Amino acid sequence: MTRPPGDFPWVAPMLRATIRRDLRRSLSGFWVRGTLPPGGAVLAANHGSWWDGYLLLHLGWEFGHPARIMMNAPELGRFPFLQRIGCTPPERKRELVRAAQTSEWVMIFPEGGLQAPGSPLAALHPGAAWLARSAHTPEKPVPLIPVALRVVLRAERTPAAFARFGVPCAPDNLSRALGHELAQLDADLRAADLYRPPEGYLALWRGQGAQQQQTPASRLLTRLTGDRL
Repeated sequence: MTRPPGDFPWVAPMLRATIRRDLRRSLSGFWVRGTLPPGGAVLAANHGSWWDGYLLLHLGWEFGHPARIMMNAPELGRFPFLQRIGCTPPERKRELVRAAQTSEWVMIFPEGGLQAPGSPLAALHPGAAWLARSAHTPEKPVPLIPVALRVVLRAERTPAAFARFGVPCAPDNLSRALGHELAQLDADLRAADLYRPPEGYLALWRGQGAQQQQTPASRLLTRLTGDRL
């Protein structure tokens, strides 16, 4: 278990800054489509990339929305300090229920583990549906939102990340709703120009590899050689 928040208060800001830097250095950008929930919600996403957890947490940070994410205990045991930025093991699921009820985004990968890149949605574990049912009350509804994620290499030097947020769905309908959003995201990517994001996707940020820009060395070489097209 993590220590009290007042102990080593610099750790969480350092981790967030490191993750932001790594995302921008390693990805060409992050494009999002759909409506983000204004209050507490359970966000259920497919899991086909190592970057998925960072992307979802970073989404909350960018919008100033408190967020937590369920992370399997063996992996979190290797990096226990990640609890300081919202990573929570399944054994503390009731803590996640309370977080969703108090206006936090609670993120979960219901496939239960990392899948092969580009693969269709795998069979879902019941955790996301259980969280949504447990957090929901008539007085304060907590929506269950399907979120399709892809991290793909297109026309840039580094992969690009895309998220498609669906409309709230019933827990019993999560598999169909998430499968639909993932199929739509894949169709959007296939239909789009490789040099442009799909229509309707807004850039949350663009990374260092977004374009093959001239470097000082390449500009100097162009001047020295006098080469022209």
